This record gives sequence, structure tokens and C-alpha cells, in this order.
Amino acid sequence: MTTKKVPDWIILTLACIAQFMVVLDVSIVNVALPSMKHSLHLTASGSEWVVNAYVLTFAGFLLLGGRAADLFGRRKVYLTGIAIFVLASIGAGLAANQSQIIAVRALQGIGGAILSPATLTIIITTFQGARLPKAIGAWSAVAGAGGAVGGLLGGILTGVISWRWVFFINVPFGAAAVVGAILYLKELRNKDALVKLDIFGAVAVTTSLAAIIYGVVESPAVGWGSNQTMSWLCGGAVGLAIFVFWELKVASHPLVPFRIFKSRTILGADLVMFCMGGAFFCMWYFLTFYFQGVHGYGPVRAGFAFLPMALSIIAGAQISSRIVAKTGIRPLLFIGTIMATIGFFWMSRLTVHGGYATDVLGPSIACSLAMGLLFTPLAAAATMGVDRADSGLASGALNAGRQIGGSLALAILATIVIEKAHTFGAAWQGPVAQVAGYQRAFEISSAITLVAFALTFLVPATAGRQAA
Repeated sequence: MTTKKVPDWIILTLACIAQFMVVLDVSIVNVALPSMKHSLHLTASGSEWVVNAYVLTFAGFLLLGGRAADLFGRRKVYLTGIAIFVLASIGAGLAANQSQIIAVRALQGIGGAILSPATLTIIITTFQGARLPKAIGAWSAVAGAGGAVGGLLGGILTGVISWRWVFFINVPFGAAAVVGAILYLKELRNKDALVKLDIFGAVAVTTSLAAIIYGVVESPAVGWGSNQTMSWLCGGAVGLAIFVFWELKVASHPLVPFRIFKSRTILGADLVMFCMGGAFFCMWYFLTFYFQGVHGYGPVRAGFAFLPMALSIIAGAQISSRIVAKTGIRPLLFIGTIMATIGFFWMSRLTVHGGYATDVLGPSIACSLAMGLLFTPLAAAATMGVDRADSGLASGALNAGRQIGGSLALAILATIVIEKAHTFGAAWQGPVAQVAGYQRAFEISSAITLVAFALTFLVPATAGRQAA
């Protein structure tokens, strides 16, 4: 490795490439799901698990990944995460049935959980002072755009080549990131690198959440009051209780040091991200099926329908990164959550015969611009006042909130969509019934973002201005 100082833009690029790749794989699969469903004979719940298997392991192991980056070094963890992620992506592209695709998606999520916190740790340990909000703004724009660009790129790859390329596309991204890290990324780690990682905590929270989500996903088939549903839900709740007890009373080096949530700024940021993550995961998932299942869009056309959303997220993130030092954090959180609430309620008015320009374009831009505005202040708030040795943990907590919120919301709202459609009787699989379900889902998403607005009051009014 060269002894000359590496330009900061190279380090930022390495962080952004990896974060883009990780976030991309949450949404790139959505547009490909109808094709995957036909090719792999996916069931309705199987389609959800292709998304949730990734999101759950991603969320459950994010805090472990964040702690690993703090303890064992950002370069080592970065390279390890990329290796697991890319190998799992190849496995997903080669999957031959539902079980295989779900299994490798879970492994892919673990790779993403190792990699993603390392990217923010790299930024926090590289940039200081006035440069840090701009660097986080670029990282936030890439992270936000990855979710929306996934729809566009997934549609093009699925329509022009094959759905398998929504996974193979990670190989060149990963190769570029590995080469760049080997050449330019210096190792930085905490002195206490021998601290034991809380593996039990990560496994406990992941399996508990998986049990709850499995119970929710399967409830339309067996009933909410059935012994099967209640067993899974109660088992998951008991598992979460055990996890909290373990973290507070048993673990010598807990996965989640609850002390960081004594800060109102950090707690508020994580709770807001939890709610917003839930709403936005569902928007991309349901719009995919609305475009292709109701209006008959092909994958490419459906992908391009997501382009304005990607541009809006990028624009919002750039705007907020430039003004957050002047406005502080809370005003941007107010604006973003209210804009999202209005956008989701507006989107709940979509109809079977409505057009893209009349029913989707306006509200989707409002929602996406709102999410872009929120990324930078939430990332800043979630890491504000945190010791640099805990930067990976703090960033992991924020990202875990988004993923857990997305996974839970998708499971619950997808179930509500099915149950709403069932009220149409024998015609419940028709477009009218489907759209009625999507309308209900977006109404609930609007309520979720309104809760996020209320939670912004946890963040002190002066937060962000003091650091400017």
C-alpha cells in the first residue's frame, strides 16, 4: 500500500460503493419477484421470504457487524463482509428452488450486516468537522438512492437478461470494492480487539424476530387466532424478552449497550428510522406488484417507473446535507416526516384504472424526497456524541432499526393486503381486490409516518446546530 496520504474522495467512494450494493439488494429483488415466482415456483409467502430472509438477518446481525468493525478493524471487517456478500449473491443467482433462494438470501443478509456498519465507521473515522456532514450526506444519498435505483436496475436486468442478474450484478461491484480496499484503505481498530462478541445476542434477536414474522406471514392461511400463529408470536415475544434480559444482566460485552439510548437524540433518531423504514420498504414492494400485476407493466417499464423516486431521494439527501448545520436536525425531521405522511395518504388514493402520472408520480416523489431529506439528519443524530470507538455500534443500531421496521411492516401490511382482498370473496385475486389492499396498506403507512413525526420531538431542538 502506498505511504502517501490517500485522497478522502477515494475513501468516501469505497464506503459508498459498499453501502450502495448492500441497500440495492433490499429493493432490486422487488421488480424481479414476479419473474422469480414463475421460475422458482414461489408461493405467496415464499415471495415475502425472499425479501424478509435478507432483511431479517441483515437487521439481526447489524449490531454485531457494527461492533466487529469497532473491535477488529474497519478494513478487515469491510473485506470480510464483501466476500460473504458476493459469494452469497452468486449462490442466489444460481438458486434452483424456493428453499435455496431463501437460504442464500439469509446468508447474503449476514454479509450485508457485516459490511454496512463498516462503511459508516470508515466515514466517521476519516472525516471530521465541517466535512463530516457532507460526507454523511453523500453516503446517505447513495444509501437512499440504492433503494430506489434497485427498482430501475432490477427491471432492466430482469427484462433484458434474466432475474438471476439482479444477484450477479454484485460481483463487479464487489470486485471493485475489494481492489480499492486492498490498495487504499488503512486499518483502524479499537485497542480492545480481544473483547468477546455477543454471538448469542445476535442469534437470539434474529431468531425471535423471524418467529414473529413467520407467525404474521402465515396467519392468512391458518388464522390469527390459531394455535400455530399464537405459538410463533408468543415464542418470538419470549425470545425477545430473553434477549433483553441477556443484554442487561448476563452479557459481559452486550450486543446492545442500552446506555447509548440514554441520549434523546440517538433514541429519537433510531425510532424515527424504525417507522420510516417500515413505510418505505412497503412502498417499493407494493408498487412493484401494482405496476406489474394490476397495470401489466413489463420488468423494464416497471423499473423505469422507479426512476423519479431515485432522483428525488438523491436530491433530498443533498439538500439536507447542505443545510443541516444551519437548521439543526429537528426541523428537517419535521419536514420530512410530514411530507411523507401527506405523500403516503395521497398514494392511498390510487385506483385500478388510474395512470402512473395521475396516481403514482406525485405521491411517490413526495415520499422519496422526504426520505432523502431524512437520511442525513438521522445519520447525524444517531452518531452524535458517540465515542469514535462506538461509531460502528451506533450506525449499526440506526440501520438495524430501519431493517427491522421494514421487515415487520412488510409482514404485517402484506397480511393486511391479503385479508382486505379476501373481503371481495371469489374475486379476491382480481385487480380491484388487490388495489383495495394496497390502498389500505398505504393508509396505514401514512399513519406510521405520522407516528414518526411525533417521535421527532424526542430530538432536542438544538441538536445539530451545536455541532455546526
